[in-house]
Amino acid sequence: MFGYRVPAPDQAMLVSGGRRRRDGAPFRVVVGHGRFVLPIFRKTRFLSLAMHESEVAEYCVTRQGIPLTVRSVIAFKVGNDIESIVNAGQRFLSEQKEMSVLTGRIFAGHLRAIIGSMTVEEIVTERQKLASEVVETSKSEMGRIGLIVDSFQIQSIDDGDTGYIKAMSAPHQAAIQREAKIAEARAAQKASEAEQESARKQAEYARQTAMVRAQYQAEVSRVEAEAAQAGPLAHAHAQQDVLAAQTELAERAARLRQQELQAEVVKPAEAEAERVRVLALAEAERMKIQAEAASSYDRVALDQKLIDQLPNIVERAAAGLKGANINVLNGADGLGQLTAGLVGQGLTILDSVRNTMPQPRSPEDERLDHEGTSVRTS
Repeated sequence: MFGYRVPAPDQAMLVSGGRRRRDGAPFRVVVGHGRFVLPIFRKTRFLSLAMHESEVAEYCVTRQGIPLTVRSVIAFKVGNDIESIVNAGQRFLSEQKEMSVLTGRIFAGHLRAIIGSMTVEEIVTERQKLASEVVETSKSEMGRIGLIVDSFQIQSIDDGDTGYIKAMSAPHQAAIQREAKIAEARAAQKASEAEQESARKQAEYARQTAMVRAQYQAEVSRVEAEAAQAGPLAHAHAQQDVLAAQTELAERAARLRQQELQAEVVKPAEAEAERVRVLALAEAERMKIQAEAASSYDRVALDQKLIDQLPNIVERAAAGLKGANINVLNGADGLGQLTAGLVGQGLTILDSVRNTMPQPRSPEDERLDHEGTSVRTS
């Protein structure tokens, strides 16, 4: 719209002309909004509120007399308040580039003054302190011209060919190098220990793996060997069972044959031997009876006949045992009992025959009978 002016966001609009303001400002300041400006009667100018930069490379001398070249960078701008805008507008509105030049000169002066009161060691080790002191001492002057400092950074400190800073840093460098070497040695040692530990773990793992493989292979070999021996072992067990059965059969056959021999050979032989012994006993008994009969008178003929028949009687009794399969339960005692029984039978028969026959008379009886007859006759 005709006569309506609006400043940019980073600008302040300065409107001059008309009556003087009550606050004493020579012009009206408009920031952040627009305003109607009467043509011909009012004049409008714009002041930048953007950030500006100024570089400073100043040759300074320390309190020790060591020359230094200090390079720094200043970031500044026009203040946002009306007073700062008015002060900056009155000084830099026509030549706004001059703000950087003037700011650099102001900081260079304060930088030389502060460095002159410090040692090289303080400047190098307390660089932030140096920057803060420079900004603090420059604040009042910068405020009077409507500028504020946003940042002040010291970029470098150079002692030229004196080598003071280098010499000053040598012990630190040596210490740093020493610490670096120590740290490097420790790192190498730790790396070596880690490698050794890794190698040990790998070896242990390899050993365990080999053991597991060996155990597995041994188990496989055992199973294969058992499988390979299963057939022959089963065959051997079968043969062993066959041999055991054959052995048992042979033992049974031997026992059976022994029983057969006992029945066929031993027992008949024992029966024959017993028969012979019985006959011998009978013969001995006959001889005994015959000897006893020799002392008798008329009984001799009768006893002689009986004695002659006794062997036949005993032989007939023993003939019943010939060829018989006799089981003698009590061994020799049982066999003796059997023999005694046969002899007893023979003697019993002999006594029976004696009892049934008339008793012979003795010579004494004949004499008595003869004397009695003679008496009766006379």
